[in-house]
Amino acid sequence: MDSYFPISDETWQGMKNICQFSEIEKDAILYRVGELPQSFSFVYSGLFRLFVVDDKGHEYNKIFFDERTFPGSMTALLTSSPSQYTIESLEPSVIITINFKGFRKLLLEQDDLKLFHINYLEKNWLLAKDAREVEIVQEDASQRYERFLLEHSAISSRIPQYHIASHLGITPTQLSRIRKKK
Repeated sequence: MDSYFPISDETWQGMKNICQFSEIEKDAILYRVGELPQSFSFVYSGLFRLFVVDDKGHEYNKIFFDERTFPGSMTALLTSSPSQYTIESLEPSVIITINFKGFRKLLLEQDDLKLFHINYLEKNWLLAKDAREVEIVQEDASQRYERFLLEHSAISSRIPQYHIASHLGITPTQLSRIRKKK
């Protein structure tokens, strides 16, 4: 967390009071579509995917969460509404679950946590989302795959190819052809 903004010992103590350490098996559901979440998490080790299923049963992987990221259905938490997404582990993982109401209370009390939160959101949600939207509209499938490999080089080998294809908005067969040409 300190890489975004230094956190005081007082804030760390407050965080410890609202967090719980857990080990998660591969293919476990961390947060389920339709449920009202009460928490979000921090990935200490492992890999997760956030996905949605359309009315035809096709899955679309919106984002992957690896070490030092915070998976959660943030819109559902902020609006107190059921999640529109499912978050699933892609490998055995170790997480820290963070109680959302406790976090919000601490956020209001601690300026250093506010600044951490702003910096994290700017980098990982606003800037990343903006780039992703441009990528989907302006790049063809081969360019999107190349960008994925560049931006996710640390985790691309840990993600099954069919999940990468889903994230890119193409079929596994299309991805196979792209990889073969490469």
